Amino acid sequence: MKVKDTMIDVRSLSGLPVAVFGLGRSGLATAVALGESGARVWAWDDDANIRERAAAQGVPLVDLETCDWSKLVALVFSPGIPLHHPTPHPVAKRAQAAGVEIMCDIELLARSQPQATLLGITGTNGKSTTTALIGHILEAAGSEVAVGGNLGVPALELEPLGTDGTYVLEMSSYQLDLVTSAVFDIAVMLNISPDHLDRHGGMAGYITAKKAIFRGQAKSQTAIIGIDDEHGRAMYDELVAGNAQNVIPISGHQVVSGGVYVSESILYDATGDGPAVVVVDLADLSSLPGKHNAQNAAAAYAAARAAGVTADAIVKGLNSFPGLAHRQELVGVIDGISYVNDSKATNVDAAARALVCYGDIYWIAGGRAKDGGLNALSEHYANVRQAFLIGEAANDMAKALDGHVAWTISTTLPGAVADARQAALNDRSANKHQGGVVLLSPACASFDQFKNFEARGDAFRDIVATLSGHHDMDEVGT
Repeated sequence: MKVKDTMIDVRSLSGLPVAVFGLGRSGLATAVALGESGARVWAWDDDANIRERAAAQGVPLVDLETCDWSKLVALVFSPGIPLHHPTPHPVAKRAQAAGVEIMCDIELLARSQPQATLLGITGTNGKSTTTALIGHILEAAGSEVAVGGNLGVPALELEPLGTDGTYVLEMSSYQLDLVTSAVFDIAVMLNISPDHLDRHGGMAGYITAKKAIFRGQAKSQTAIIGIDDEHGRAMYDELVAGNAQNVIPISGHQVVSGGVYVSESILYDATGDGPAVVVVDLADLSSLPGKHNAQNAAAAYAAARAAGVTADAIVKGLNSFPGLAHRQELVGVIDGISYVNDSKATNVDAAARALVCYGDIYWIAGGRAKDGGLNALSEHYANVRQAFLIGEAANDMAKALDGHVAWTISTTLPGAVADARQAALNDRSANKHQGGVVLLSPACASFDQFKNFEARGDAFRDIVATLSGHHDMDEVGT
């Protein structure tokens, strides 16, 4: 994947005053890129420590809560800061009152690299894996590719690409709220389930934000939509009725006429005029375990075909894909017990996708709860031998599991790993199973005990690495 040697040139704003609010990694990259492109940058962050770090890198600071907004032409706004709900940040209100355009760095990338292909991926679950998988397939096929957005590299840190280049961008609902005119040549919407509802004013607002990835598309452009949930099916029907772009349905478990789907682990391409064509048996792909990855593979195949990659080249890319950290990542096998890091499962639907993949699960769950409760997991409880609960949600999760799954409040991640390991060893000694899986799939956000889900997953990996016993995997890649 290409990472830039020089900043994206945002020359359209050269000489103009542009505000940047929120100076995390993407905000800082934006401020630097704008400055190097000749824009007059007014940068700010609510955190004094972050402002200090930005100033040390030469970023000009201007207090955006007291400045003269009549002089500004645009505001590049961090997607992590409330734009509308639950309450708009005061800086957003000032920009709106002054009629200043509000956007994110993805919008600047699209305006600055108009000849490149934009390929965007969104959805509640699976978008990071699908983004990385599409990028890998295109690059393996010899395409000029840069992967980033909500996954990894900020947009304005990517390599400038020419006419033959493709930006493969993971798009969160927050980012899509801030994309004002960019149009995706290939847009993928995987699935929709309740998430981030407080930031969108409810489910309807969340769906509207996701649907924005298709905004402005024409017949030469492609919309790829997962139809395995009711919201996806409704969105598919709406786009087909609108007849504005090429629309391809995908499914991870059902036959789809005119689309790409998986049935009994076989990936099929039914987009041609004849009968569906067998592409590959996903059971042979160790880096894409579980039924949820069937939808991811179908989406990646459809997107790569829309980008002009041959079916044979896509299969080669699927076979060589190494997988992503923190997404059902096998980090060790010790004394016959597997340890799986699925820290990215920050909501219930994501955790359900992991619970269905294994038997004899010693489930580590908890953190900061999201809306919706555990009802979506109930059909998978038979796979769980015992739950080990951590963080703020531990007591509430224990109440929800009571009578369905044996549980222990372990409080912390190290305690949960130790408790889960001991339970798995005890059950194996009692001949209840031959191995078992200690699965970190929290169904909760990480922010009560960790900086982010990556830090939680890294901590799990580090803990597993220190466990005594026979390590059947000396080195596990990511």
